Amino acid sequence: MWLLLLNPCINELYQTFNEGLNFQTVWFDTRWLAILEAREKEEEMNREKELRRQNEDIEPTSSGSNVVRDCSKSSPRDTSSSESEETSDSSDDELIGPPLPLKMVEEPVSHMEEEIIGPLPPPPFEEVEEDDDDDGDSEEEDNPVQKIPDSHEITLKHGTKTVSALGLDPSGARLVTGGYDYDVKFWDFAGMDASFKAFRSLQPCECHQIKSLQYSNTGDMILVVSGSSQAKVIDRDGFEVMECIKGDQYIVDMANTKGHTAMLHTGSWHPKIKGEFMTCSNDATVRTWEVENPRKQRSVFKPRTMQGKKVIPTTCTYSRDGNLIAAACQNGSIQIWDRNLTVHPKFHYKQAHDPGTDTSCVAFSYDGNVLASRGGDDSLKLWDIRQFNKPLFSASGLPTMFPMTDCCFSPDDKLIVTGTSVQRGCGSGKLVFFERRTFQRVYEIDITDASVVRCLWHPKLNQIMVGTGNGLAKVYYDPNKSQRGAKLCVVKTQRKAKQAETLTQDYIITPHALPMFREPRQRSTRKQLEKDRLDPLKSHKPEPPVAGPGRGGRVGTHGGTLSSYIVKNIALDKTDDSNPREAILRHAKAAEDNPYWVSPAYSKTQPKTMFAQVESDDEETKNEPEWKKRKI
Repeated sequence: MWLLLLNPCINELYQTFNEGLNFQTVWFDTRWLAILEAREKEEEMNREKELRRQNEDIEPTSSGSNVVRDCSKSSPRDTSSSESEETSDSSDDELIGPPLPLKMVEEPVSHMEEEIIGPLPPPPFEEVEEDDDDDGDSEEEDNPVQKIPDSHEITLKHGTKTVSALGLDPSGARLVTGGYDYDVKFWDFAGMDASFKAFRSLQPCECHQIKSLQYSNTGDMILVVSGSSQAKVIDRDGFEVMECIKGDQYIVDMANTKGHTAMLHTGSWHPKIKGEFMTCSNDATVRTWEVENPRKQRSVFKPRTMQGKKVIPTTCTYSRDGNLIAAACQNGSIQIWDRNLTVHPKFHYKQAHDPGTDTSCVAFSYDGNVLASRGGDDSLKLWDIRQFNKPLFSASGLPTMFPMTDCCFSPDDKLIVTGTSVQRGCGSGKLVFFERRTFQRVYEIDITDASVVRCLWHPKLNQIMVGTGNGLAKVYYDPNKSQRGAKLCVVKTQRKAKQAETLTQDYIITPHALPMFREPRQRSTRKQLEKDRLDPLKSHKPEPPVAGPGRGGRVGTHGGTLSSYIVKNIALDKTDDSNPREAILRHAKAAEDNPYWVSPAYSKTQPKTMFAQVESDDEETKNEPEWKKRKI
């Protein structure tokens, strides 16, 4: 009987699910549960109405009343409170699909949960972990020392003398090093293996020390500044592109010469304009050049003291936007010009460093507002070009013994790097890091037992290149913080020569090396000369030079006169192969009968010619005495 009563409920639920749902793809979220509850409530109301109608029509019996009571008690809403077997069986019969999660069954669904659409928010412990990660990132950002890539290093052997120049192309694929040994070496990170050997070495400036090397902003040219007065530009493979012209040293006004007249100090490419670069020299000028016009400089800047006298610039550089040109001079001043105005400097600080000490480097920050200067007075100073009246910070106790000691900014502009010099055997050179905001000495790296001359921090690779006084170039990197560069060549193992293959391979003998084809060895020169005499080619006597008017088609070398012209065109042959004595005696009778040249001139002054008569041998023997004849 109770099955008959439940059949309408089950059929109605089954039809409802068949019309709107697919049992295999039903997802029970909070909204779907609310819809199911509302439908179940309506079904309960309908069932109660039907039961009441049935009770009114059918007489109540004890069994039937029990059944009705059991049915009324076995409603699906009492599944959470009742634990009897009858209610559990009835609830199992009514629920269709997978069981509900425990949290959804135990906790009542609120109206706020019904309105939420989408995934639930993450648990609270995940939020705590994300906060911890953010704190770690913020700490790392606040501490720029953590970004220094110094966990690994490689050493490139340039030579035995000081590495005085470093250059790295904008992409970071190639490194060039120059030194006091006049050599420029090319290093390709992608092509090197663990042996770390340069793929090209050359001497572009012959016997002049290399002072500065820098790649252009496009990476296709390299500016080479040496101890000569002429800067050179070479391409990526080392071939010369152009050479600056040398000026006239006897002209007083250096602006009227076409080039430098004294030793160069350093040079720099324009960061924005392709093909423009700048050099400074001992002739007290800073000149800008163009690659397309090597025969004359573009403009001339003449540093002056406050009294208007000449002063030698020791280093120069462009600003990051290329609108300003900064130069440090021997009198300790720093002068900054507008690139298009060469007459008067825009900023001039006359006592930036001690007079008489060569300021070795000036470098602009990446934001373009701060200038760092490395002085020969063992100091490093920071300047704000917007208020160029005093240094922002100053640090001393940084010894330097080279006129090209570097300083540079980190890629994030939070650190300033420079190197220190030491005497031989008196310690090790260091790479010193200063924080830009406070100018505190925050970090140091011991490089080697020699001076640190050059330093370069590439912004794309995040690697630090260092040139030392003992001929080494070191590259510092971090596998996690750096990109490409030295990481490419470290992973390549050094290739070894396979001796087993060379031993097992057959020898290749050329045919002419066999004894049967070998030429006999000459034991004496006499036999060789005899053979050469028989050889028509080797014994051919060279023709003597033509001394006369020429013969046999050969033109004489007696000049360009009219007679020589006639001889050349007519090709006269005046050779006489007859006996010269016979040729003279041929005219003897005519000369005697008709004297014309010599005889009339001497006829009155000279005596008559008398010729002795020579007897023959027969006549002489006749006149000899008898005793001589007998003797004979």
